[in-house]
Amino acid sequence: MNRYEGAKEKYAAYGVDTEKAIEALKNTTVSVHCWQGDDVVGFDSREALSGGIQTTGNYPGRATTPEELMADLDKVFSLLPGKMKLNLHACYAIGAPGEKIDRSKIEPRHFKPWVDFAKARGIGIDFNPTFFAHPMVKDNLTLSSPDDNVRNYWIEHGKACIRISEYFANETGIPCVMNIWIPDGYKDIPADRLGPRARFKDSLDKILAEPYDKKKVYITLESKVFGIGLESYTVGSGEFCLSYSSYKGITPLMDNGHYHPTEVVSDKISALLLFNEKIALHVTRPVRWDSDHVVLFDDETKEIAKEIVRNNALDRVFIATDYFDASINRISAWITGVRNLQKALLFALLQPNDTLKKLQNENRLTELMALSEELKTAPVGDVWEEFLRRANVKSNYIDEVLKYEKEVLVKR
Repeated sequence: MNRYEGAKEKYAAYGVDTEKAIEALKNTTVSVHCWQGDDVVGFDSREALSGGIQTTGNYPGRATTPEELMADLDKVFSLLPGKMKLNLHACYAIGAPGEKIDRSKIEPRHFKPWVDFAKARGIGIDFNPTFFAHPMVKDNLTLSSPDDNVRNYWIEHGKACIRISEYFANETGIPCVMNIWIPDGYKDIPADRLGPRARFKDSLDKILAEPYDKKKVYITLESKVFGIGLESYTVGSGEFCLSYSSYKGITPLMDNGHYHPTEVVSDKISALLLFNEKIALHVTRPVRWDSDHVVLFDDETKEIAKEIVRNNALDRVFIATDYFDASINRISAWITGVRNLQKALLFALLQPNDTLKKLQNENRLTELMALSEELKTAPVGDVWEEFLRRANVKSNYIDEVLKYEKEVLVKR
């Protein structure tokens, strides 16, 4: 008996069908963020990173052109199993040679190379307006700015991004998730908390007045608790973003690095599922703050996955990765993080959720704890290896990554 057959029998004893788990994972889409490959620099303004976020490290091989970033993504996708989407930021617009791209006036043509890339690989595209790293971010403010010129500039950017998102959906035939996040806030205690949020609300109202097909474009709104240089107040707080999403009927997005250290997104998923048709996630790994470390196969990642699976919400949750580590090989960082997210989803799919819920409902908490702990050492790794084998993807990706580094990355 091979290892997978043994694992299959082991899980069958718990009432779990490993074949169904593998099939479900195979059909679960993960949206892979492009900004791991170039440290969130982009191609339009190439301004220093700002907006309360920071990339650290100077590992060799950062992509500096669209062609390099696309080649790196191809290498990543070749070493990942399952279904993928490409997640782009607006700052990855590609202009004609010598063209200065104005973010308030970006057009679908600036993203045609990305559409060609996606269509050739049979994948969809998700999108994010880029409200940071730009000269028109004034005093760490964009959509909440008291300066009408600043605010209107970014309103036009948001509208343009809606048009581009629908272009992506039309061209690829796959719905586009467009996520709005702003860095706006203050380093010290503000004298006025209401005013900036009122302006932010008004700006969002104006952006969402742009017509779009809600079956093709899902607009999401992402909150954040604080950022570097924005420690005392952020305009787009959790309460604001959830309230606005409900008010406008758009989709709430949670990034598990965007809350207080004692808060966990895994506990929030079930609450949002009760009141929203769909929700969205950016999966990352905060270390003391929203530092966007590579996703690990850790407890919170597994709990997030379990909440999605046990609530039968794989088709209701948009799952994306979001991190940027420049201290290690960027290709490996991409692959490691995405694979760990997929591994967590598989771990969740291999739980006997009906049995566990029954034990809780019957107050058999002793048995619940014992079974939950026993499942932690069940042979998920053997099922994972079978999933990789069927996807024709190597288990050992490091050798391939280091070969690519030697032949491609260090020559940049």
